[in-house]
Amino acid sequence: MARRLGNMAGVSGHVAPILENAKLKFEEKFGELPAYAAVAPGRVNLIGEHTDYNGGFVFPMAVPMVTVVVGRESQDGKSQVYTMSDAADEPRLVEFVVKDGLQPGTPKWANYVKGVIANFHEPVKEFQAVIITSVPLGGGLSSSASLEVAFYTFLEALMKSNASSLTEKALKCQKAEHDFAGMPCGIMDQFIAVMAKHGHALLLDCRSMDWEQVPLNDPDIAILVTNSNVRHELSGSEYPERRKHCEEVAQVFGVKSLRELSVQQLDEKAGVLDPKKLQRARHVITEIERTSKAADALKLKDYNQFGKLMVESHESLRDDYEVSCKELDELVNAAIEVDGVYGSRMTGGGFGGCTVTLLKRSSVEGVISHIQSKYKKGATFFICQPVEGAKVIEI
Repeated sequence: MARRLGNMAGVSGHVAPILENAKLKFEEKFGELPAYAAVAPGRVNLIGEHTDYNGGFVFPMAVPMVTVVVGRESQDGKSQVYTMSDAADEPRLVEFVVKDGLQPGTPKWANYVKGVIANFHEPVKEFQAVIITSVPLGGGLSSSASLEVAFYTFLEALMKSNASSLTEKALKCQKAEHDFAGMPCGIMDQFIAVMAKHGHALLLDCRSMDWEQVPLNDPDIAILVTNSNVRHELSGSEYPERRKHCEEVAQVFGVKSLRELSVQQLDEKAGVLDPKKLQRARHVITEIERTSKAADALKLKDYNQFGKLMVESHESLRDDYEVSCKELDELVNAAIEVDGVYGSRMTGGGFGGCTVTLLKRSSVEGVISHIQSKYKKGATFFICQPVEGAKVIEI
């Protein structure tokens, strides 16, 4: 075992164990050690939900649950990729020839890999790879973007060729999800997986692609991510339908996105808009404003204000955008009952997944205990601090 560990200097503690597991699996599957490795984090969005595809603000941070890809150049003219995820659909090992062209198909998990290869900035040579992740699948922590960005970073190492910019890299990974997974996602998830900085959250303007790193390193503060263990599937009808509603409201006003509208403008046309579309748009417009205010509050370490905005965000997602569920509502309600909690909300696309809670570090154990007593379906807890974004790992 020690022989295979090699030089682990510079490998973060949350990465080292799964990197070693991936190397062992690669040797088992392919009979030799991998030559390249890359890692990319999942993310939790602190506030700013369903705003990214509306040209608004989002405010995510990278979490210490990651996807690692290890591999090497293939010598037999074909590519093979193996996933170690128990939640992935079968088969777990896929084979294809890159130069023959790639199309989406089954298993579904391989579509993310194929999409990244197809959108890589230059032709990719054949390879063998193993994927492992500690990001919960379907938990709203963006396991898909973590995979896409980790795989793109692995290909950069394999091909010894980087994207022209970090923004291009994020956009290529987003296009991979659009084209091959059939998911019309916004840019937030790929962007934070690429750009994340240790000890910081990232305020991203999804219209201009400008971003700002905001410190989130107060030792007295913690971020608690709570997985409801209700798994969501966003490639169904709910997400595309809500996105379509937003686009249709923007068209009524003759603007490119809801970012350009105010609540007052929206209310002026309340009588002619479909009530559901009016609700969707109201959430987005108010959420964009909340996110900007939340970033300002965090800069001032005004955690009470930040927490108030988180709760308002959850209520809007529950009532106007209608993407919460009773399990998420139960988790949020239980969290905010405890002293030391500033705020809590659902995070991610919705219909299950996780909540995110801002709280005093000294209150973490009490909050977990209280939630466990109230939430009978069994939650999983992650105490998080912001970690760094994607990188190549020397092995």
